[in-house]
Amino acid sequence: MSALRFIRDNLSFLSAGMILTLNSSFGQTFFISIFAAQILAEFSLTNGEWGLIYTIGTTASAALMFWAGALTDHFRARALAVIVMPALALTCIAMGLNRSATGLLFIVFFLRLFGQGMIFQLATVSMARWFAARRGLALSLSAIGFWAGQAAFPVVFAALLLRFDWHLLWYIAAAFVMLCFPVVLWLLAQERTPQALAKEAQTTGIGGRHWTRGEVIQSRFFWLLLPLLIGTPAWGTALFFQQVHIAEIKGWNLVEYLALIPLMTLVSVGVTLATGALIDRFGSGRLLQFFPLTWIAGFVVLAIAGNLGVASIAFVIFGVATGMQASLITAFWAEYFGTRHIGAIKATSASIMVFGSAVGPGISGYLIDLGYLFPDQMLFIAGYFLVSMCLVWIAVERASGQLPSKIDVESA
Repeated sequence: MSALRFIRDNLSFLSAGMILTLNSSFGQTFFISIFAAQILAEFSLTNGEWGLIYTIGTTASAALMFWAGALTDHFRARALAVIVMPALALTCIAMGLNRSATGLLFIVFFLRLFGQGMIFQLATVSMARWFAARRGLALSLSAIGFWAGQAAFPVVFAALLLRFDWHLLWYIAAAFVMLCFPVVLWLLAQERTPQALAKEAQTTGIGGRHWTRGEVIQSRFFWLLLPLLIGTPAWGTALFFQQVHIAEIKGWNLVEYLALIPLMTLVSVGVTLATGALIDRFGSGRLLQFFPLTWIAGFVVLAIAGNLGVASIAFVIFGVATGMQASLITAFWAEYFGTRHIGAIKATSASIMVFGSAVGPGISGYLIDLGYLFPDQMLFIAGYFLVSMCLVWIAVERASGQLPSKIDVESA
């Protein structure tokens, strides 16, 4: 089946995935960090204190995601969207109304749980389960919503901050979510197992079987992957969380620095689509082995960047990294561990990645308070990814020979 026909036959499902990942933006670090200066000023917080609040709230959401994410194995995406999207909108409203640091802790918890966690879980698990032969393409297309949010929202909301009170902007975010809510329900009104599945509705993983979450966690394979699973959200989140700090230390105008994000996003979209095709052709394991190289290169270039021109090169590389990540990790779980328990397995991955996104801002903020500026931390972060890449190579080489035969994409 051609890609165009696949898109045409499954447009409603793919569109729902795009809208869900778009709305996840309001719980993502790249959006929350836009308001870092206002939050620090209003609540009289240091970078370390704000990082600690963010770490605690995000870690708590990661713990709950471990269990809540498994609901996608038992309930349809439409049924869960009825709860998750209004909850995210209410949390945005709460951020606008909040006037205490304690309240900020709970708001971060719910933003991360419903935004970064559950709404993204709905989209990615649905794509992984609904599609087999075109799983990589489906995940890549649904991720376009995320990239659109990452490209548009930081620039638009940073510009709006110059004219409007920051609390008002969170009400606008809530209104956006509620406008999208009925559209998602309409697109999923006929939710079912869609077109273009392989010969069987479920695909197996290593050893030709469906792995349970417990079996995955107990495997050596999982623990070899863990540093990478934690590292990508930890340091990727820190990169966005400290964007105000980076611009200040480098002497760059914040709006001009944020304007590099659309460049990264443009690259990400192209790489995401290319990655989806490569996953469907070669499998996710081989791509995962080279994936950390993109993070290594990005952090090294940004660390040494003395102007926005060089920084733009770093953001192009980060675009490759984030573009690969958008579909690669979820496709990897489905390919190596099967789809029967993909909701619970992906929930474990999501909770780890949410935890990682908590660790990065906390560690980086603490080190900044100690005098270690984030640009100085970047070379050590690159070293971390080098170690994680070595572990991934070992894991994939050991497991690849135990995978079942690839699905015939053309006949599916």
